[in-house]
Amino acid sequence: QVQLVESGGGLVQPGGSLRLSCAASGFTFSNYAMSWYRQAPGKERELVAAITNTGGYTNYADSMKGRFTISRDNAKSTVYLQMNSLKPEDTAVYYCNAVGVRGATRGMDYWGKGTLVTVSS
Repeated sequence: QVQLVESGGGLVQPGGSLRLSCAASGFTFSNYAMSWYRQAPGKERELVAAITNTGGYTNYADSMKGRFTISRDNAKSTVYLQMNSLKPEDTAVYYCNAVGVRGATRGMDYWGKGTLVTVSS
């Protein structure tokens, strides 16, 4: 059974930091590119950051560059999102996404249920 389980969300003050984790199971993690998305109330889901299956390349939305860092540990089947200098506008539900990029997994797409991040004083 495929599972993506996000954790690490919560309430943080502006300027603070949080580290999100997404633990994957039920598939070969190293065959999947991983991404973080977020959805704020009343807004569409947007890409936050992405990382290739090997971890060799990362990509960020412009508003997150320099503040957020995506990383992965293939031995632990886990992807992380380190978020620094958080702003109220970063408040959203953050989702983990896996997309297959190798062989028979190519195009397969899985989502976690999300973790809520609230940035407020």
